[in-house]
Amino acid sequence: MKRKMPVLASVVALTMALTACGSNSGTKETTTPAGSTAPAATASTAKDTITALLPPVSPNYQKNFEQISKDFTALYPNLTLKIEPASWEDVKQKLDTQVNAGSPPDIAFGGSDGIPKYIEQGLLMDITSTATPEMISDYDKAPLEYMKNGKGLYGFPAYMEVHALGGNKDFLEKAGIDWKKVQTNGWTYDEFRQAIKKGVVTENGKTRYGFVFAVKGVAAVDYLGIMAKNAGMPHAFNKDLKYAYTSKNYLGLLKDLRALIDDGSMPKELSSVDAGKRWNMFLTGQTMITGKGLATFENSAKTNNAKIKAADGSAVKDSIPVDYIVLPAPTFQGAKPSAATVVDGYMTFRGKKEPTAEHKANVVKAAYFLASGKVAATTNNDLFAAHITQSAKKEAANMKIDRNPDNVAAVDNMLKNATPARSDIPSDLSAKAIKLETEVIVPKFQGLIAGEVTPEAMYEAVKAAAIAAFGADGIVKD
Repeated sequence: MKRKMPVLASVVALTMALTACGSNSGTKETTTPAGSTAPAATASTAKDTITALLPPVSPNYQKNFEQISKDFTALYPNLTLKIEPASWEDVKQKLDTQVNAGSPPDIAFGGSDGIPKYIEQGLLMDITSTATPEMISDYDKAPLEYMKNGKGLYGFPAYMEVHALGGNKDFLEKAGIDWKKVQTNGWTYDEFRQAIKKGVVTENGKTRYGFVFAVKGVAAVDYLGIMAKNAGMPHAFNKDLKYAYTSKNYLGLLKDLRALIDDGSMPKELSSVDAGKRWNMFLTGQTMITGKGLATFENSAKTNNAKIKAADGSAVKDSIPVDYIVLPAPTFQGAKPSAATVVDGYMTFRGKKEPTAEHKANVVKAAYFLASGKVAATTNNDLFAAHITQSAKKEAANMKIDRNPDNVAAVDNMLKNATPARSDIPSDLSAKAIKLETEVIVPKFQGLIAGEVTPEAMYEAVKAAAIAAFGADGIVKD
């Protein structure tokens, strides 16, 4: 996936970290079991348990937890990987509760954009000096950068994917949209706006919309963030570390997004659409284009198509066969494409007390085990996500995957313009930006979508909050 950024300048071998344990920790030379992708290392024989809080990363991920734990112990007989499953709805709350109590799990799966917040709380564990050179070199360069902040490395990425849009091929072609051209060349906001107008159809008293995006709850910020990247604001801060969402482009973006509802291309009740309803509307033919869409949506659509064909009662009620087409987000106000990428991964945590070097090394082994090799290959294939480690690519070589080649090419095109990581943004600034986003941007944008707040009112509220947080000289003025 994105592969144009420098890798960590240096790492210290795992054996050095273990030496710090002192003479009381016995060590022995271990070898990598046949078929394993984990690098061999000198390790203690002392028993240890590593805890992990993991959501359903892919459709079949949690079904494999028992086998994953068994395979880990087979690789490291003295270690136990204790996995606590969580839903996507409650994993963040569970993690925050444990972090606030000072007793987080050793490993937690989550978005790399949450790293600054947990650094500020002092419980993320920097593994720069513990991850082995073999672990680091296994990765494509760009994804690993997302797990960094400053000079620290705070876990391993699981995948790097594009937040794209998804279209119904049949509906796109009926609307006269050259989707292959869009996949290759992208489209401007004006082109997108006219295209989704053509996608609005009323049949038998029911309306099919041109575009639907999940915006209920925290999903609102996904919509705004993805589009903002393509409006000249790839990050919340510019290169000079000035808060970017006070730019005139931000106001223009808010006006543009509201116009799509006023056009009738999106439902007026958009503020009530959550991720589940959005996908249901797409599969039941109530919208031509949906967002946000990951590559795995193609797989989900194919699965539902098969159920329809087999008259399987578990198919989505009233759903129709859908040929899922990956589409880029439009660009705004002449800005260059800056595809929104998602890099989720296995963050490494510590408790209030400094962990021993031995336990730290064991946590790194477990995080790397989950993020590479067979586990990563199986999970990413389930997601239709590209592999970001050489070990996963090797394991996946013999795994069958049925994917539309046009969609593969479309994702590759978007990744050429993917938004780069910004490990230079200080964690305190990032934490303030996240707080502003949560307390001001999300509720105001939800009000905008519902027609209760004007674009101008939201812009002024964000600007006022930004000045309060970053100072009058800490914001973009254009």
